Amino acid sequence: MPRIISANLNGIRSADKKGFFNWLAGSGGDIVCVQELKAQDADLSPLHRQPPGYPFSAFHCAEKKGYSGVGIYARQQPDRVIEGLGLPEFDAEGRYLRADFGPLSVISLYLPSGSSSEERQQVKFAFMAAFLPQLEALIAEGRDLVLCGDWNIAHKEIDLKNWKGNLKNSGFLPEERAWLSDVFDRVGFVDVWRRLYADIPGYTWWSNRGQAYAKDVGWRIDYQIATPALAARATSASVYKDEKFSDHAPLIVDYS
Repeated sequence: MPRIISANLNGIRSADKKGFFNWLAGSGGDIVCVQELKAQDADLSPLHRQPPGYPFSAFHCAEKKGYSGVGIYARQQPDRVIEGLGLPEFDAEGRYLRADFGPLSVISLYLPSGSSSEERQQVKFAFMAAFLPQLEALIAEGRDLVLCGDWNIAHKEIDLKNWKGNLKNSGFLPEERAWLSDVFDRVGFVDVWRRLYADIPGYTWWSNRGQAYAKDVGWRIDYQIATPALAARATSASVYKDEKFSDHAPLIVDYS
């Protein structure tokens, strides 16, 4: 039963100092997708490159220092690794990394955030528009496939505590939510957490403002989104909150 973990680290060096790699060693993860490395290739230590139990790693770093970047760790070597989407303007930001293990493809994804400015929101919309045909092509491959990562969109009202106060904010805009619905309803991907737990919010991110974490005023923006056959084999999922490595919490899913 493979255990797949997704974690936005909000800086790999910061998460390391907060004990992420100590936790990872005992997490039981078979494949681990990480996002928001905020590091260049040269910044990655031997531990970051090869944590205990994970002989394989690959990274897609952003060109800009201290920004974005994604990675994948695995207990076995993949058959193939694909770095980037083939879209230069987005690949420069280090947002997409794929590894194929036999019939299974695992993707570490970091969708742009639009919360910092209207300009970045437009970049987010442009990424969504460019990524949709890629998602259609992925599902057409007919493989078992899971996209793990920070999608920066809360899909439904259950997916964030204060939904009424965020109807006009990035991450819960009608256009963003409709796009994610299209990914599920028309393209055919499945939201694994929501398939398992219809009524459990499953928050994975909390603002650093106020007492959001302590009061669990969160958002569910980290997902494992899978092809239907693989999603049907998900047996359990959890959000790990016993330790805090980042403003996000790791999302763990077990597949049979």
